[in-house]
Amino acid sequence: MIDEYAPDDSDGAGLLTNVAHIEGLLQALAREGRAVSYSEMLLMLGLRFSRPKMRSLCRTMDEVDRRAAAAGQPELAALVVRESDKLPGQGWWIGRTDYRGEWTGPAARAFLNAIQQRSFDYWRKR
Repeated sequence: MIDEYAPDDSDGAGLLTNVAHIEGLLQALAREGRAVSYSEMLLMLGLRFSRPKMRSLCRTMDEVDRRAAAAGQPELAALVVRESDKLPGQGWWIGRTDYRGEWTGPAARAFLNAIQQRSFDYWRKR
């Protein structure tokens, strides 16, 4: 088990930019039908949470979602959420053209649930 307070073995740059690896982790989460927090996702990569690492992870997840869209697959970045309210962070919301509501609350939760469910359904069949 990784000690979340211990120093990382490396700076994690290679791990955080490995699109195929992160894509595979997200697909596995979708098959399991579960979402994880940003810190959990970083721990899955062997890294402690920090805001710079989270931002790098988000950039890579954007690329994962671009690849998924090009392949006609559902998005996967929606499976990584804040611990506090189990919703994605601001960056996920501001890039959307299909949602214009508040980023918290019941409407945001319903919107996210639908996206997550599409991912769960799709990847469970694979």
